[in-house]
Amino acid sequence: MDRIVGIETEYGCLLSEEESHVNSEVWPAKVKNYLFRKAQAGTIDLHYRDYEEPPGNGGFLLNGGRLYLDMGHIEYASPECLHLRDLVAYDLAGDELLQSSLAALGGAGRVSFIKNNVDHHTGATFGCHENYLMKREAQFTPPILGTLLTFLATRQIFTGAGRVGQANPLAFDFEPPPQEAQVNFQLSQRADHIVNDIYQWVQFNRAIINARDEPLADYRKYRRLHLLIGDSNMSPFATALKIGTTACVLSLLEEGRLPRNLVLTDAVQSTRDISRDSNGRWIVDLENGKTIGALDVQWQFYDLAQRHLRETAPKAFGAETDWLLESWSFVLEALEQNPHSLIGGVDWITKKWLLETFIESEGLSWDDPWLQSIDLEYHNIDPARGLFFGVTPGKRIGEWNNSVRRPDATHTPPSNTRASGRARAVASFQQRNQSYVINWDSIACDSRDFLLMGDPFKTYNEEVAKFLTAARPLSQSSAEEDGAIGR
Repeated sequence: MDRIVGIETEYGCLLSEEESHVNSEVWPAKVKNYLFRKAQAGTIDLHYRDYEEPPGNGGFLLNGGRLYLDMGHIEYASPECLHLRDLVAYDLAGDELLQSSLAALGGAGRVSFIKNNVDHHTGATFGCHENYLMKREAQFTPPILGTLLTFLATRQIFTGAGRVGQANPLAFDFEPPPQEAQVNFQLSQRADHIVNDIYQWVQFNRAIINARDEPLADYRKYRRLHLLIGDSNMSPFATALKIGTTACVLSLLEEGRLPRNLVLTDAVQSTRDISRDSNGRWIVDLENGKTIGALDVQWQFYDLAQRHLRETAPKAFGAETDWLLESWSFVLEALEQNPHSLIGGVDWITKKWLLETFIESEGLSWDDPWLQSIDLEYHNIDPARGLFFGVTPGKRIGEWNNSVRRPDATHTPPSNTRASGRARAVASFQQRNQSYVINWDSIACDSRDFLLMGDPFKTYNEEVAKFLTAARPLSQSSAEEDGAIGR
């Protein structure tokens, strides 16, 4: 992949009838407290990060990632990853941290964390945010952004998590939509909730791309592309395709090799149209007056990646690039010729197959509310209960899905990125009775000194070790204990 990438996942919390009297925000707080106070999975924040993140709201983990509460739900941010396999493993580590906490707290079976993006009851949506480090000099002209939006709008044909029904959220300046025909099932969970193509403040005006320029690194060298359009995937294979293909397209962008004349008339509307197209034709309108299918769009991006990236990939990423390009073409061919071969690999296909099987066996119609419950249970991260885990995929997909589940990813960081040095600091601060501040790009002790870590490609292991062993004035509490300072 040769690119620093991370994923932020917001989890829904589902309570059984036994727990119905409990506020749904109680269990996310319980799990967060357990992880930091009992399981010693990381160090809790001692300071305000902003007005919505007071001390104790979350913290950094021993695996270099971060876990915190966001508007009542729990959110896990993976550490910075350089290899695609690592990225998928550390995304799954968030699931394992939450599920193991429920088990330790005696809540498994009564409380479930759901890795999806919609609440059928309230119409709310949860995010799966992707972060890609890019070169600061990368050109983002309108044609380049338009082409990138075309890729992002069409990739849902293999990255979508699928959903029952529809939603009609509004941007601030939109008129209420006209009455629409019923949508039984669609490809993407986020598609209906995206109302802008590029926007900075997105809490109520969600965009495909968040324009906020916050690199969390040396801003002179890097920028961070922050995407809001993606679904949370249960299939590790789908996560790998989502991140890997996007990273490929960003490499083409940086090299000035994006396809031309491939800009959509309306990326937001095309995103929704593709998601809702039950015929699987996925036709979109281009700015030049032509129409094209989403599959054809993806083949164009694939062909360019195949032509320009396979030969130029660094040796350390050669096998990974080969796997990604082969899997990309395999999926595009299967979508057209044999979609069922993607069961267990592409979430929307897997979920639709499960729902159709259930509808046929129970004699239901698509508007039966029972299907919304099935939809949710597909995303239950508990392997004993989640419907995804009961599906047996083909050999190619199944081997990948199994190979990236690494128990050590919950407490061991990637060894080749800045997450390694940060994790070393987290472990050290766990053992010290002193104040500290940990950020993505810095650490500090006793508010007197700090270490800047502006390059995510560096591990900072030596710098952190030196920083942590440097002599510093004792904090007042420690000095009093030693009798060095009187009251």
